[in-house]
Amino acid sequence: MPMADLLVAVGEVLRPYGLDGELRVRPLTDRPLERFRRRAECVLWEPGTDQRRPCRIEAARVEGDTVLLKLDGIDSPEAAGALRGRLLAVDREDVLPAPAGTFYPWQMQGARVETGDGRVVGVFARVQEGAAQDLWVVQDGDRELLIPAVAEIVVDVNVAERRIVIDPPDGLLEL
Repeated sequence: MPMADLLVAVGEVLRPYGLDGELRVRPLTDRPLERFRRRAECVLWEPGTDQRRPCRIEAARVEGDTVLLKLDGIDSPEAAGALRGRLLAVDREDVLPAPAGTFYPWQMQGARVETGDGRVVGVFARVQEGAAQDLWVVQDGDRELLIPAVAEIVVDVNVAERRIVIDPPDGLLEL
């Protein structure tokens, strides 16, 4: 799949807001106003069917933990309601840069995970939310390992080399 076809969700349409076609959106980004800046281009995306529709954001404002968006061409509560549940997405190449020292999980999918002495553990698959901290899911063939994403275990993440070095406590890799 070409890189341009890979989308990153940055918001989820919750419901219409007001009478002019505004949308209440749950942001899926840490920087909603920067992402949803005036006249920003994005895609209305239905992941189940991979239906995609280009759109343009006319205006955005934060209200509590949601964002109110006005999209070009959406001018009624009925038109806004038809978008409920859709995702707002951007091409991966248009994602805001990750803050220094961080990365987006999709950037590391397939990255080699190894111990400090070079023993290959598997490949990074995804992040899973845990009760105390996020868990990194590492594929080792048909087996999935859950690695707590804490500084005591994750020693180094090198995005450029697509390599993660861990220092697992005794027994973690045998679970």
